[in-house]
Amino acid sequence: MPLWLQAGGWGLFAGAALVVGAAIGWFARVPQRAIAAVMAFGSGVLISALSFELMDEAYRRGGFAATAAGFLGGSIVYTAANKLLSMKGAKHRKRSGDKHPAPDEASGGAIALGALLDGIPESIVIGLSLLGGGVVSLVAVAAIFLSNVPEGLSSAAGMKKVGRSAAYVFGIWSAIAVASGLAALAGYTLFDGASSGVISATTSTAAGAILSMLVDTMIPEAFESAHDYAGLIAVTGFLAAFALSKLAG
Repeated sequence: MPLWLQAGGWGLFAGAALVVGAAIGWFARVPQRAIAAVMAFGSGVLISALSFELMDEAYRRGGFAATAAGFLGGSIVYTAANKLLSMKGAKHRKRSGDKHPAPDEASGGAIALGALLDGIPESIVIGLSLLGGGVVSLVAVAAIFLSNVPEGLSSAAGMKKVGRSAAYVFGIWSAIAVASGLAALAGYTLFDGASSGVISATTSTAAGAILSMLVDTMIPEAFESAHDYAGLIAVTGFLAAFALSKLAG
């Protein structure tokens, strides 16, 4: 199978976890604390992946300067875009409770763009990982998949609670899953043949955006309902991804 097709397939697979999570959040009555616990676990998994997979790989390829510039740049771009979307009503797009923006408080476009903003950096990383030798980073795919399930779950539960329709909820997450596949494909095709410095900066840019997304959206949801144990659960997720990274290596 061509590598570009593999990149798209792995991106679609990881993105499909959003639909899986949305289905759980829509059809099952998941306790608020359970949702928060899964969000905390997913946050720990992603933090571990960006630490030991993304940043380490970016540093190995391009050194500290390119890695640092990309990391800070990714955070700045994400923060600015997220701030703009928050002003349009998409601030609490991942909340599972009453804080999720109601239909009369936010446009569907703002929430969809917010979901896209959250998911694209992760997917690009999947495509970039294939450039290192034709083998996808299974740790990165697993980490993104595991973090996408609670993201879709939490957001779908919140959307349902404020009156969004099933067509709206599953339409958004299905579209984001497809966009994730396309972003992973772009991550491979656009940077195939690029210099190590460019790949390093792009990888660390995605890492900076992912970390900013975690702190701005997923961790607040996790802490709000599971604050007594959120740190411990996040550490468990971090350790699980760390162990997977070492076993895969």
